[in-house]
Amino acid sequence: MAVSLYTLTVDTHDLPLLARFWSQVLGWRTVFEADDEIVIGADESALPGMCFVPVPDRKTAKNRLHIDLTPDDQAAEVDRIIGLGATRADVGQGPEVTWVVLADPEGNEFCVLRPKKTLLD
Repeated sequence: MAVSLYTLTVDTHDLPLLARFWSQVLGWRTVFEADDEIVIGADESALPGMCFVPVPDRKTAKNRLHIDLTPDDQAAEVDRIIGLGATRADVGQGPEVTWVVLADPEGNEFCVLRPKKTLLD
């Protein structure tokens, strides 16, 4: 059976804010927009995309699923993403880890890993 990941759907309280944040983080663009849904992607045909849908409630607990980003320069990317509106997050990771945990403007945790060239080191 052939299957592909189509989108990662994110519940959001502020639809335009969160879609714009992740679009800037990933360097993606809006490929579909309606009052109740915004989809971003590298382009219209690239998979997967991210789909943002509005929900009335705000995030209240640690995410069960999160995004990992692989940068060329971890420190520079963390600074850039914080400049876009992310904050540092403590999910109990401890000081010895090689990744940085951040939260998007609505508190969804994600990680910025070591540069990809050192992932296999």
